[in-house]
Amino acid sequence: MIQKLMEHLRHNNHHESDDSHPRMQGILPEFVETAHSRIFILNLFFIALFGLMVLRVADLTIIKYKPTQFCASLETGEEESEKATLQTKRGEIVDRNGIVLATSLFTASLYADPSEIIDPKESAKQLVSLLPELGLAEIEAKLSVENKRFVWLQRHLTPRQHHDINALGIPGLHFEKTEKRVYLHGPLASHVLGFSDTDSNGIAGVEHSFNDYLRTNSKPLQLSLDIRIQHILREEILQTIDKHKAIGGMGTVMDVQTGEIVAMVSLPDFDPNQANLAKDVERFNANTAGVYELGSGLKLLTAAMALDSGKVTFASGYDASHPITVGRQQIHDYRGQKRYLTLPEIIVHSSNIGAAKMAMDVGAVKQREYLARFGLFKPTRIELPEVSRPLFPSTQNWKDVNTMTIAFGHGMAVSPVQMLSAISTLVNGGILYRPTLVKKQSSEEIFGERVISEKTSLQSCKLMRSVVLEGTGRKAAVPGYLVAGKSGTAEKIKNGRYSKTANLASFIGAFPIHAPRYVVFVMIDEPKGTKETAGYATGGWIGSPLAGRVIKRIAPILGIQPVDENDPSILKRTLVNYTGSKLNGVHLAAVKTR
Repeated sequence: MIQKLMEHLRHNNHHESDDSHPRMQGILPEFVETAHSRIFILNLFFIALFGLMVLRVADLTIIKYKPTQFCASLETGEEESEKATLQTKRGEIVDRNGIVLATSLFTASLYADPSEIIDPKESAKQLVSLLPELGLAEIEAKLSVENKRFVWLQRHLTPRQHHDINALGIPGLHFEKTEKRVYLHGPLASHVLGFSDTDSNGIAGVEHSFNDYLRTNSKPLQLSLDIRIQHILREEILQTIDKHKAIGGMGTVMDVQTGEIVAMVSLPDFDPNQANLAKDVERFNANTAGVYELGSGLKLLTAAMALDSGKVTFASGYDASHPITVGRQQIHDYRGQKRYLTLPEIIVHSSNIGAAKMAMDVGAVKQREYLARFGLFKPTRIELPEVSRPLFPSTQNWKDVNTMTIAFGHGMAVSPVQMLSAISTLVNGGILYRPTLVKKQSSEEIFGERVISEKTSLQSCKLMRSVVLEGTGRKAAVPGYLVAGKSGTAEKIKNGRYSKTANLASFIGAFPIHAPRYVVFVMIDEPKGTKETAGYATGGWIGSPLAGRVIKRIAPILGIQPVDENDPSILKRTLVNYTGSKLNGVHLAAVKTR
């Protein structure tokens, strides 16, 4: 059109010297209008094209792009299983007061596309200078691999490492946003929390038990633990282990009215932030995965089943002046009284002979029935994968000797949490609650099953209080908090025989016993006697004072107010009142005993 216009202008130039010619006035506006329209259309085309490009980039980088899915499409086999599919941030774990115990942080992880690496040897050398924990030969091999577009180099970089590696500017190195689990209190609650793997999958503890919940629920998992109580319990057990050169120790605190566990410690422990460095013995949760012959603590259950079945009363008694011979075995008392003992005295003086005779009066059938009702024949139903089965004779092999030895804690192995739950039942009115590590949000979530009568429960409380007032549990006493309980000493089996030099020293107690609220169990594994303990390493010398120190520190935090122990209403609920001996400051006439 422009060419025709120029020819037209040259042809008519001699006729006209300006643009006022009528034909010229018609052509110029038409040309300008056409040019403007075409330019406008061309601009619209480029704007639309640019818009489509922006939408496509957004679609790839924001909406659809997932690095792990992209990488997975490029390879198969072992490398594919290494990559995590990122989902929403793993939920937090908090204690009963909302204090964060475990959380997740987003971190950068380093991977390489070997096809983009120009100089694998030099690139590996530079990387190892920033990440010395990596092997030079291994990294060089990964960067040199053929037919792969993705290889992991290092997971969960620190911000400094991320910055420094990025500053190298090495083509073929890339970063992926990943999630790292962080345990804010280190080893403090390691056996309860457990840990997760590199891809945020729960491996142990509640991390494993609640893996699906934590991966899909934004609401924190609230445990029944009180991290303050956990700290005190761990500190006291650790100090006792060090003082008595023991190989380990454990302890648990439970709310007897709900079954909630407010503290659980097993030592040695580990740092879940570096779980890969932990030894098997450090990962072992002795409270739930360990089963032990717990010794004299079971005498409390023997007395309870004898009272509840009506076989004995507080005035009943047994001759404990001579050992019992059963086949080639002999049952005797440790520092025995060598006389008739009433039921309360059997508990106070921890008489094996008296407990064995009492169990024979109850009978093997009833004994097994009560032990089953106390939950000692099945693994503990608690929210941990690390749970072991109790060990006990089969019904066919349950002989008289088993009835007698189990009565005082030998010949049957249970976990500390099972024992804790059973003793909780003794003092809370006779209701067995399932032990739990999850905080109860309402009273509607609390379910229990009656095992013994309220009367038997009250009698058991009085027996346990007598042990602290006059027996082997005296060192557990804490003024104002009415501690009640029972010490235990059990010889460990080594090389198929009971060892005289390796034992478990324990104490299990409740407080305040006039209105029981908490049960505490502590146990030290293979303690050594000291000058302070006169060379003894028994439950009375090791477990009792440990429990007392724990209770003294945790009771105020748990809101337990000290009381006047001589208050008549309290004495009525806590003192043994029976005929047959001098106990609790009451001397009454002796009665004929069996």
